[in-house]
Amino acid sequence: MALALVDCESFYASCERIFRPDLKNTPIVVLSNNDGCVIARSTEAKKMGVGMGVPWFKIKNSFLAQGGKVFSSNFTFYGDMSARVMNILEGLIPRVEIYSIDEAFLGLDTFEQHYDLYGFGCYIRNLVKQWTGVPVRIGIAPTKTLTKIAINEAKRLDISTKVYRLATKKDIRNALANTPVHDVWGVGRRLNAHLNKARITNALHLADTDPNYIRRKFSVVLERTVRELRGQRCLNLEHSMTAKKQIIVSRSFGNRVSDLETLKPIVSNFAVRAAEKLRNEKQKCSQVSVFIRTSPFNKRKPEHTGYKTVELLTPTNDTRDILMAAKKALIPIFRTGYDYAKAGILLSRFTNEKSKQYSLFKDPNEPKENTRLMQYIDQLNVYETRIYYASQNINQWSPMKQNMASPKYTTNWHELPIANQGEK
Repeated sequence: MALALVDCESFYASCERIFRPDLKNTPIVVLSNNDGCVIARSTEAKKMGVGMGVPWFKIKNSFLAQGGKVFSSNFTFYGDMSARVMNILEGLIPRVEIYSIDEAFLGLDTFEQHYDLYGFGCYIRNLVKQWTGVPVRIGIAPTKTLTKIAINEAKRLDISTKVYRLATKKDIRNALANTPVHDVWGVGRRLNAHLNKARITNALHLADTDPNYIRRKFSVVLERTVRELRGQRCLNLEHSMTAKKQIIVSRSFGNRVSDLETLKPIVSNFAVRAAEKLRNEKQKCSQVSVFIRTSPFNKRKPEHTGYKTVELLTPTNDTRDILMAAKKALIPIFRTGYDYAKAGILLSRFTNEKSKQYSLFKDPNEPKENTRLMQYIDQLNVYETRIYYASQNINQWSPMKQNMASPKYTTNWHELPIANQGEK
């Protein structure tokens, strides 16, 4: 009985190195939207003491002075590289659960009879590195929670292959003894404090505690964690992603926006992106909400928050219908004289795209709902936006600060890397 966890190493920073081999040993940090805080660090940056979430302005001078390299977040690029890694895994293993952009669980129960799982893990790691350039760590163990422990052991022991298997009870107990309880999957800061008060300071203490006591004292969720640490599988692989109940697309602005004509195309861009996500989820929505707000931290400027929901009589996933609803919601909540710092769009009240519920009343603005047209547009825009709607910002001006973004190497024809720029 075995599962594996594939974890991309310092994923965002590793992506930045794929087309920049000159940065192989260079400390790298990736910043959040508007270049505000550090959201990813290479191993070298971690060794320099750069903390997760630290404001960039606090470490900028010292980090750059030590030869560090900084990048604005490039989520289009990261998302495409993640998809490539996951496609490789799904081509090798029948049962794969994509857990996050840089993590996936693999079901290896049937492989154990035919393969040396450690060797198979090394093969997977080498293949992913060869085909994508992304380095991964792999933890192999009987349960999901123990695969996380195995990944931590691979880091702690600095395993050269980056693959570690917890196969025997002795291996498991040694790993648990070396794992602080706050590093156990699902144990947050508050729960860690309560466990420490109960003299449970490492994963082995937690595994040796009576599960019934844990359920009474804490929760059934933590009880499952205890059983998982003992090698009893309580968390199975999810074969399909749970359908979302809402979709939000929002951004904070690096440059404040004070006029409606500037704000309209920004919100339209959000609406287009939200509609694409909605179709990708194979859903339709009947509620479109827009919100805008000023910065709550600038006490010298007047504050304003606007929020409005538009109800659609018939569920739709046609971008044109969602754009129309977004415009209806934005105009009445906008106020002149305010410097807006954030805006967003929220889609909710979903129904499956294969079903359709009609209204008893005639809708004067009947949804357009041209499914084939939307499919064609999505196909054309899959790698690079080519089809725009009239209300969008076609100049791609953004109020966000992303002054240090790398090219979209794999998703934009105009930003493809050039192998040889010399004369023929």
